[in-house]
Amino acid sequence: MTVETHSFPCAQCGADLRFDPASGKLVCDHCGYEDEARDLSTGPWGGSAIRELDFAAALKEQLPLAEMEETRTASCSSCGAEVEFDGATHGKECPFCASPIVADTGTNRHIKPKALLPFLLSEPDARKAMTNWLGRLWFAPSGLQKYARHGRKMDGVYIPYWTFDARTASDYRGERGTVYYTSRTVTRNGQRQTERVARIRWRRASGRVARMFDDVLVLAARSLPKTFTDALPPWDLSQLVPYNPEYLAGMRAEAYTVELDEGFHEARAHMDRVIERDVRFDIGGDRQRVHNIQTRVSDVTFKHVLLPIWVAAYKYQGRSYRFVINGQTGRVQGERPYSKGKIALAVIAALVLAAGAAFLFAAQNGGGGY
Repeated sequence: MTVETHSFPCAQCGADLRFDPASGKLVCDHCGYEDEARDLSTGPWGGSAIRELDFAAALKEQLPLAEMEETRTASCSSCGAEVEFDGATHGKECPFCASPIVADTGTNRHIKPKALLPFLLSEPDARKAMTNWLGRLWFAPSGLQKYARHGRKMDGVYIPYWTFDARTASDYRGERGTVYYTSRTVTRNGQRQTERVARIRWRRASGRVARMFDDVLVLAARSLPKTFTDALPPWDLSQLVPYNPEYLAGMRAEAYTVELDEGFHEARAHMDRVIERDVRFDIGGDRQRVHNIQTRVSDVTFKHVLLPIWVAAYKYQGRSYRFVINGQTGRVQGERPYSKGKIALAVIAALVLAAGAAFLFAAQNGGGGY
């Protein structure tokens, strides 16, 4: 198989085109050319549907060859990201932690993406969202805010996810609790009083619940802290479009490092939590005890999808700071920076206020004694 690249030369000057979220077109930053033939703003380019893949066939490595691809990737030694390279690039900076990385000589064979969410947020808008977020943080270094506002361009990166669909049927055994009240007499401070006491009457319960899960989303990479990625949603997956490399022009794509079976294991944990919630609702009553749930899973399908983020990685005063922006909604997550100077000034100000309050209190008490 050939190595897939994501470079699209400008018809006027030969420079690389990039995907522009504002216009939905490939544009050239060098000469201003817009590729009218590749207008991606009106929806799925090429009109093909997004088709789910069979999970069991994938585990047996029986997917059609058309669903596989080979790309050149390099693993960052600092954060573990698998960053994709195009055919002409041999070295670059890791977009997740700003460490230098060099392309591997070999290729990586993996399941091809089926769909992606195009960037809706431009780089200037993402930078504005980040600096506004930093501005709302207490004790954030002012120098870092200024550096982030005028620093190097942010990286647009597509990060890999698995989505899983599945049909489940679950038999359960448990108990339904009904709250009732009795009265009892107690003695308090020498007086007899009657009070109500809540008790629970338990009865056995059993039954079956069924659910069709659609697009259970699992992050397929470990380059970013989970605290970041868990806080990036919501993602509007109804806006997914069939994968086309044109969307990656000028952006970067991270290869998945969480294998399909491992991803489904995490998806099952999410499904089990939802199923237990369904069981408790089905048991009803005031309280529930769940003793056993036996779940049968069928019709499992999946997709490999790419979701858009803007990433900024800055080294400031010897420390690395990473900020991640949802490329669809503008939601920001990042490492919480602190300014020692601002904290010291706040502590001094608090001590001064405390000393002033103590002085006034002492003066008022002393004045009342004469």
